Amino acid sequence: MAVFLRAYLPVAAEAARHAAADRLERRTAAGLALRCAGRALAALETAAAGGRAPACWRPLPAVRRHPGVRPVQFALAGFNAQLGHDLPLALVETCRALRRAPEELADAFEWTADLLVLLEERVREELTPEPEQLELSDPLVHLLGCRRPERAREAAWLAARTLWQLQRPGAAEGLGAEYAAQLDRSVGLAGRILLTPAPLPRP
Repeated sequence: MAVFLRAYLPVAAEAARHAAADRLERRTAAGLALRCAGRALAALETAAAGGRAPACWRPLPAVRRHPGVRPVQFALAGFNAQLGHDLPLALVETCRALRRAPEELADAFEWTADLLVLLEERVREELTPEPEQLELSDPLVHLLGCRRPERAREAAWLAARTLWQLQRPGAAEGLGAEYAAQLDRSVGLAGRILLTPAPLPRP
């Protein structure tokens, strides 16, 4: 979890700079990013206290002491939870607070999502072992090949718009909550896959 938090600090710092800006659009983007960050911190605090965090965050503390899980995997699992789950829900919360539709906050969403994607790519470059240190059968080789932050950003935008529609007046009762719960579980499953341990060397 510490690996992810260290990687995530630039997001909060950039959001804080935008929050002090004169332009309303930049402050809106900062507010969205801070809501998103707040969800991550709340989930990790809950997990650290022994509580039940959202499903998308539970895989991280579950394997935090496993020697076969590399630091880059924790970072990727954290960004998976942020992009796949926290960002869509944070966007819907922001839309409710500002009484605006997701399409009206598309620029704020793009700014926050781009920041997360950029940081994930940077962390991947910094923490991924050199190719000569990885065997073809190493799970990390396949996990890195399957993780596509750009696709995760597209899925997050679709999830936010879907959730917005399902929670509007006239939608089937409870369907929005069911969809949010299913989104949480699906992102959590992806997180568990990203945290697949490498086989430990035999003594």
